[in-house]
Amino acid sequence: MTDMQHREMAGDRWWTFTLAEQLGNVGSEVSRTLKWRSRNPQIAQGAMARALELIDLTLDDPRHRASVARLREICRVREVLLDFLVGPNQYGSTEVTLQRYFDAFAVVAAKPRPPAHL
Repeated sequence: MTDMQHREMAGDRWWTFTLAEQLGNVGSEVSRTLKWRSRNPQIAQGAMARALELIDLTLDDPRHRASVARLREICRVREVLLDFLVGPNQYGSTEVTLQRYFDAFAVVAAKPRPPAHL
């Protein structure tokens, strides 16, 4: 994506977030996309672009390179999201299932982190 919306995240800052925080933030953009899909497609399109951008930043996170399963999960959520929003929805996703998936990460991300020295 050439027109980066999350310039402040493009550096190493995004990579300081946990996976739950990263996907929770993706979920915020997905929520906006779902909310505006029928009301204002232009706003929904922008939110979808931001969600995809954040997923791509997450895929670029070097911490995730060590786990093929983690990379596969992140790639699959990108695939399922695009399949639902612009594809034939071959996975049978719904707004509810997508929201539930991302909300789980937001709940985990909202929990306080233990101190780094423990």
